[in-house]
Amino acid sequence: MPSDSRPVFLNLLQIRLPMAGIMSIAHRAAGVILFLSIPFLAALMSAALSGQTGFIQTQMLLKQPFMQLILFLLLWALAHHFLAGIRYLLIDAHLGVQAPRYRQTAWLVLVASPVLALLLLWGLA
Repeated sequence: MPSDSRPVFLNLLQIRLPMAGIMSIAHRAAGVILFLSIPFLAALMSAALSGQTGFIQTQMLLKQPFMQLILFLLLWALAHHFLAGIRYLLIDAHLGVQAPRYRQTAWLVLVASPVLALLLLWGLA
């Protein structure tokens, strides 16, 4: 039996994804996070709109450090998904498809989305 017919063991920790691949995975993860957060956000909205007491309780809940972390994660997901969506629309229009440009735009989205999330969270506080 020849040695080349054996299955190849791929160590996924040694595979280095290009920046566009990391960007794509982060875009999908952000979409899943946003989708899964819909019931949570609907419950928060319902509680806040239930009356003055519910609004005050919701405000107090959102001031908790753990909830601030959750809000940052949701704002990151929203900012990342939005910016990456614009990037993909531009790529579909054949803008930024060349080698250095698609890496630069991927880095821009990966850096700008947490910064934008922090600015939004700071504005909410």
